[in-house]
Amino acid sequence: MGEKYLEDCLYFNVNRMSRAITRLAEKCFKDTGLSPTLAFMLMVANNKPGISQTELGAELHIAPSTITRFVDKLVSQQLIERKANRTKALIYPTDKGLALQQALQHAWNDLQGACSEYLGEKNSQELTALLSHAGDVLEEKN
Repeated sequence: MGEKYLEDCLYFNVNRMSRAITRLAEKCFKDTGLSPTLAFMLMVANNKPGISQTELGAELHIAPSTITRFVDKLVSQQLIERKANRTKALIYPTDKGLALQQALQHAWNDLQGACSEYLGEKNSQELTALLSHAGDVLEEKN
């Protein structure tokens, strides 16, 4: 191994960045009372009332068992409700969940703005596109 083996390792650097951006996102979403992942779930539910739990998991790239746990958390906080429709569970925001949308959008904007400020707007957009594409390719291959 060379001197820069960690610097040259995609896995190491993606995880390092993940930890750093998670801290930033948690800071931005702190005032909402939700973790960034739960906040993203609620934002999707608010924007797509009646989305199935399966579709919600697919949109957020979250495993079915994990999505069930997260949906349960949002249900217990009375931010969404789960309604059975034949063979699938549909997710609807509650009035309480919808009332958080402005705060969620503000936190989202803060996160996007911080990324653009720290990395540069062009770098932030390019990195986001590259990571999205890489995620698609790796998910398809695994």
